[in-house]
Amino acid sequence: MQPVSRRRFLGSAARIGLGAVGAAAAGPFVLRGRYRVFAAPAPEYPERVVRLMRESTVVDMLNQFLYRLDQKDLEERWLTEAGAFKQTDFERFKGSGVNAISFGDGADSFADAQTLFSKWNNFIAMYPQWLMRIDSAADIARAREQGKFGILYGLQSSAQFETLDDVNKCHGLGLRVSQLSYNFRSLVADGAFEPVDAGVSEFGGKVIERMNTVRMAVDLGHASDKTKLDALEISKAPVILSHGNCRALIPEGRRATTDEAIKKLAAKGGVMGITDIAFMVKGTEPVRIDDVVDHFDHVRDLVGIEHVGVGSDAGIESNDLGDPAKLKGMLTKADKRYRVHGTHEIVQGLEGPNRMWELCAALVRRGYTDEQIGLVLGGNWVRVLKEIWGN
Repeated sequence: MQPVSRRRFLGSAARIGLGAVGAAAAGPFVLRGRYRVFAAPAPEYPERVVRLMRESTVVDMLNQFLYRLDQKDLEERWLTEAGAFKQTDFERFKGSGVNAISFGDGADSFADAQTLFSKWNNFIAMYPQWLMRIDSAADIARAREQGKFGILYGLQSSAQFETLDDVNKCHGLGLRVSQLSYNFRSLVADGAFEPVDAGVSEFGGKVIERMNTVRMAVDLGHASDKTKLDALEISKAPVILSHGNCRALIPEGRRATTDEAIKKLAAKGGVMGITDIAFMVKGTEPVRIDDVVDHFDHVRDLVGIEHVGVGSDAGIESNDLGDPAKLKGMLTKADKRYRVHGTHEIVQGLEGPNRMWELCAALVRRGYTDEQIGLVLGGNWVRVLKEIWGN
């Protein structure tokens, strides 16, 4: 079987108030200092976790919206059919506690990107009472204050940049974050799985400069080691890494990031998102939520808490909650360089819409302060995006 990327495989087949959880409940159930925030049966969370989720701006810098393979037809209906997206659908996303996501889709050409952005722009325009396109850091605050779900256009590719002017055109259509490559070589740069790492191309250097000019965030997700270092040298603005983990904790992980690159990212003011993909968190089973927190710890201890956030690389639900046959097929077909192990994709306990709640609870257990948790949940992303975007 020819190995394929996770994204290509998928493609082929007001502030969170306690009463804003929607269909889950009219309000929390008080259980001796613990609160249930989803419909029963559901986890119960300590009062501090509920407060932190309510008070924080929560951003997932790589969240593929409706992510499950067995629900892709439903997502297409949402994007194209008026009225297909119901209030109960919105409430599921709102109840996740997340205020804004970067949808992390991909495009194979500029024309493909035009079609993609047209669908999303029409989708958001159909539901202005629930959804908001994120064009600025101020929009993230507005989405939270107005009780809307913010959608930031980010692509896990650079194939949409066929010419330098395509950077400007994509920005005009709503693109605010773009990777330079996806695992392999592009016209712009090399990806993490490219056997000979040549880094950023001459054209890629010009693309980065143009991205700086239009104030689009350069994303090092899926980039090769040399691409990361080259981009950090070329870019005049802070650079982000939307979703990845630390090579120091998973030495065999080619998608993971070296300490050298993390230090240079932080020195430039950037932020790194930690992903929940089990085989990118730890090289062997079992993989637990505490193993994910170890990556937050590592970035915090290496460069400071101001440079780490969340980039789950999942969606409202992961494939672990979907059709087992489709999950097995995806894991079987995954490129061997991902070093897939076990029978699940997302770290157990983080598969569903309560992902951010579970992560917040894990950070509390690990001893993070309220201020640190607020930065991790989204404060750091808001800060760096405001600096990059200028608004």
